[in-house]
Amino acid sequence: MTDAAPIPADLSFEDALQRLEGIVSRLESGQAPLEESIALYEEGARLKAHCENRLKAAQLRVEKIVVGPDGQAKGVEPAGFS
Repeated sequence: MTDAAPIPADLSFEDALQRLEGIVSRLESGQAPLEESIALYEEGARLKAHCENRLKAAQLRVEKIVVGPDGQAKGVEPAGFS
């Protein structure tokens, strides 16, 4: 088990994506030793999850689902506006 550095909660989507792209590039080059590759892969997985969470949070801030009287979703509207 490795000592994985946590991803800072305040890391922006753009910065996380840039780090993730660097990791992918390093792994694709095939130049990293096995242990480093494993550590990079683990960090990449954490960055991917962080990016997904940031996108989901942004999506929830931008829109909310509008539910009709039948309980079925009928569209979306900007969050905070009714």
